[in-house]
Amino acid sequence: MGAALAGAAGLAMAQSFVVSPELWDRPRTGQVVLEQTAIREAVKAHLGRRGSRLVVHHGPTQESLLLAEELRAWLVALALDPSRVTLQNDLKLTEPLRIEIRENGQ
Repeated sequence: MGAALAGAAGLAMAQSFVVSPELWDRPRTGQVVLEQTAIREAVKAHLGRRGSRLVVHHGPTQESLLLAEELRAWLVALALDPSRVTLQNDLKLTEPLRIEIRENGQ
């Protein structure tokens, strides 16, 4: 039972932020990227949790992968540690990108 509670607590600690599809409809700069509420809140939460990492979830298409890679590049350009920002292909075709904050060990 203890392991189940620990697992549930770990899931409760994870936060997820949906990246607005409108971000991709305009030219992007560091300022434009950080003006996106979901991205700003994800970065803020990540920086507030020592040892956490960001996972950018994307869909199965090449376009979704390219958007995820671009978002990762922006996050790194905005001074996030590249070793703490990873990509994960696990969304459905129509789902928008999502940023998840994971604690160490998740």
